[in-house]
Amino acid sequence: MKFRYLVALVSFFYAFSSWASDSFIVKDIRVEGIQRTEAGTVFSYLPIKVGDTLDEEKATEAIKALYATGFFKDVKLKSEDGVLIVEVDERPAIAQISINGAKEFEKDKLLEGLKQAGISESRIFSRSLLDRAEQELKRQYISRGKYSVKITTTTTPLERNRVAINFDINEGRTARIKKINFVGNEKFNDRELRGLLVLRKPDLLSWFTKNDQYSKQKLSADLETLRSYYLDRGYLEFNIESTQVSITPDLRDIYITINVTEGDQYTVSDIKVAGELLVPEVEIRKLILLKDGEVFARQKLTESIKLITDRLGDDGYAFANVNASPELDYETRQASFTFFIDPGRRVYIRRINITGNDRTRDEVIRREFRQMEGAWHSTKNINISKQRVDRLFFFNSVNVETPAVPNKTDQVDINVKVEERPTGSIMFGAGYSDRQGIILNGSISQNNIFGTGNFFSLDVNTGAINKTYAASFTNPYFTVNGVSLGFDVYKRDLDTRPLARVGTFKTETIGAGVRLGIPIAENDIVSVGLAAENTVLGVFADSPQRNKDFVTEFGKSTNNFPLTLSWARDRRDSAIWTTSGTTHRLFGEVSVPGGDLDYYKISYHQKWFYPITDNLTLMLNGEFGYGDGYTGRSLPFFKNFFAGGNNSVSGYDLNSLGPRDDRRLTLGGSKRIVGNIEVLFPVPFMKEDRSLRLSAFLDGGTVFARDIDFNLMRYSAGIALTWISPMGPLKVSIAKPLNDRPEDRLQAFQFMFGQQF
Repeated sequence: MKFRYLVALVSFFYAFSSWASDSFIVKDIRVEGIQRTEAGTVFSYLPIKVGDTLDEEKATEAIKALYATGFFKDVKLKSEDGVLIVEVDERPAIAQISINGAKEFEKDKLLEGLKQAGISESRIFSRSLLDRAEQELKRQYISRGKYSVKITTTTTPLERNRVAINFDINEGRTARIKKINFVGNEKFNDRELRGLLVLRKPDLLSWFTKNDQYSKQKLSADLETLRSYYLDRGYLEFNIESTQVSITPDLRDIYITINVTEGDQYTVSDIKVAGELLVPEVEIRKLILLKDGEVFARQKLTESIKLITDRLGDDGYAFANVNASPELDYETRQASFTFFIDPGRRVYIRRINITGNDRTRDEVIRREFRQMEGAWHSTKNINISKQRVDRLFFFNSVNVETPAVPNKTDQVDINVKVEERPTGSIMFGAGYSDRQGIILNGSISQNNIFGTGNFFSLDVNTGAINKTYAASFTNPYFTVNGVSLGFDVYKRDLDTRPLARVGTFKTETIGAGVRLGIPIAENDIVSVGLAAENTVLGVFADSPQRNKDFVTEFGKSTNNFPLTLSWARDRRDSAIWTTSGTTHRLFGEVSVPGGDLDYYKISYHQKWFYPITDNLTLMLNGEFGYGDGYTGRSLPFFKNFFAGGNNSVSGYDLNSLGPRDDRRLTLGGSKRIVGNIEVLFPVPFMKEDRSLRLSAFLDGGTVFARDIDFNLMRYSAGIALTWISPMGPLKVSIAKPLNDRPEDRLQAFQFMFGQQF
């Protein structure tokens, strides 16, 4: 580097020494030696114009200015009869870059890395930058464990003072972790500690996980995991003394040695609270998870500090500082902790700023906020607001920050940044059945019409079994208090004849209804609806006798006025990428007197999400339905519950489970039980992509006509992939029935696809 500066200095003095004339008035300027660079470019950087008086000071300034452009490696100034002659020696430009032998990385990524190092097509060539770029390539390969990589760089001169650069890469063999050793551990053996680490020796999945390749970042994360493991078990004096990473001379095997000092295990002897207690001490102590006599756990300490900080944040103290100071008794191996609380200054919200909503109106987001402008800061209200915006399902991500207002000590802003997702869809679904073949359906919907948050959908299903034409509209904020208003118009035809083992009948239903949704709590909504519908029934010679008897009693055409009442609670942390929370839905339907039918139906549906780890989420789903008639009448057969298919028990054909008649035709039932256990996890190497998710599931359920007999339940297991693609949601599942019987109809493969706009 010093040599390069010395060469530049010598060139400068040589250029200046070429200027030995007395000052003169510049009559003209001529540029010599340029091949690629336009003369106008030189003139634009030259601080001398025709008519100027050129002296030593201005000549020095001109030479410095032209050198500073980086275009030239030599600059000379001469004069001839009042004409200033600028002689330049251009640096070559990079005409093309080629990379050979690269397999570990995509060439586009390598070219991007070279560009960041200053090497790209059309740029000025510099040997020093080329050396730096070569080192950057080696660094990228070493980060992947390619310690034996060899990179040969050649430059080829081209016409018009240009060069071509070629990188020949011999990637060599990837170095693998041969062994991880621990020194100083007595409480936990090497095998147990190795199981905590991401880095490990090669195994059957190493080709996929790449965890047998050394990475400094992974090792740092593993050391922190190791430290947390000990501190969560009371080893307050635990320390990682050193780590050694060595590689064999052939650059193939890596050995990692971790030296630790475990210390003694400590229990908690006493908890004290000090500082400015704006919240009653009794309430603060309830937030402290550490208890006297328990083994110390850093995780509980960290969570306690967070709970206290959030509690103070609810009262406006957004910048509260809570520290837990330990006092160790080395003889008794006990530790007491004093929680020092400094609430700081109370702050309020100046302004809520929303960005990223190019399509959605501000008011659609603002009406979901429970934290108001001008009010005291509340951590609880801000978190609730974020969840409510996220549950709109209009956005891929919702980020909320609370920066301090410049030059103000008692004000903060709320910056809401959203990333919009497509909310309209044109969808079609498809499934394959060994009995029915391919099944198709479609719909068009818009969850956010013109950015207003209103919902509209038009469903069309022209299948051989179900034909549906339905339109729905919902205004979720019909009133400022969040009362929703919705309308439905529908025509639904059902013909069970193509279902080989379902009791045959046919219905043609036309109806319309109105709905109101009334929020009764932050996450609770009560809905009430009333509809009027007419159903035309059709039975056939092979229809079950029960169906024929119903038509004989009530006639082929029946009028019905169903009154619906439901309660829903949604406490999920996110509608798209749910990791915790619950949903509940209680639904009731009863026929209002004045129609031809007398029946009622009740169903309850609950989902529970629990984060097992940062990447694994457990989902439990339970459904129960019950129906019957009143005034001495039975539940109409076409109001029965059904089960089977991807909305209940995967692996079994749609609506194929439950009671059957003497000919083993499916009849449906008055009781329905469905349960699902599902483990959700991100796609490997795409953990940050919220549009993709894998799952493994266990389904169970059926319907009953009379008494519930769990021996009749059907079960299945399988895997599924859900992708919110640019063209729409896509879900693919493969299920295997676990206790199917000969009369069951199976459907192993299912997928659903939609195009969004």
